[in-house]
Amino acid sequence: MPDDHHAATPNWPKPDVRIVQLAGPELDSLACGDLAGANATSPVPLTAYLAGPDRRGLWRMRSGQVAADPDAAAWVTGIIWDRRQLLAVGTAGYHGPPDASGMVEIGYAVDPVYRRRGYARAALESLLARATREPRVRTVRVTISPDNTASSRLASQYGFVEVGEQWDDEDGLEIIYETPADQERTGA
Repeated sequence: MPDDHHAATPNWPKPDVRIVQLAGPELDSLACGDLAGANATSPVPLTAYLAGPDRRGLWRMRSGQVAADPDAAAWVTGIIWDRRQLLAVGTAGYHGPPDASGMVEIGYAVDPVYRRRGYARAALESLLARATREPRVRTVRVTISPDNTASSRLASQYGFVEVGEQWDDEDGLEIIYETPADQERTGA
C-alpha cells in the first residue's frame, strides 16, 4: 500500500472519486508504457504517471490476469478518478475477484503530485464500500510494509487488524491486515 494516507488538508475539499475499471486493451497498452494507445480506448483520460515505469509491473500483472480470466477486469486495479476535477490521480482496486474463502485484497497508489489531498482515503473508502455490497466478499485484506506507519494508521481507522506477515518478492516483508467485509466503519 502506498504512502498517501492523509485526510484532505484544510486547503483541499474531501475528494469525490470513483474507481474506473479498464479493459484488456488499456491494460496491455499501459503495461508497455504506451500512454497514447491506452488513451485511445480508455473511458477517462490517463496521465503519464499511470504509464510510467513505476506502474508498468502492476499493469503487466493485471493484463495477464484479465487475459486469463476476462471477468477479473471488473475487480483488478483501475483508475482513481476525481469526479470534480475530471482527473486521473492514481490507481486502486483489488488484486482479483474474491477467492474461495470470500477474501479480496486491496491496493492503491496516488500520483505523487496529488498526494496529501485525501485521495488514498477516498479510494480506500470506495473499495471498502464495494466489498460491503458484494455478497461473495467476507474478508478484506491489505498488506503494508512494516515501515509504512501512515498506511498502518489509516488501515486501523477502518477496522483492519494485523493477522500475520508475508514475504513479497517485489515489495519485501509485508504485514497482513484484515477486516470483515460487513463491518461498520467510521474512518475516524
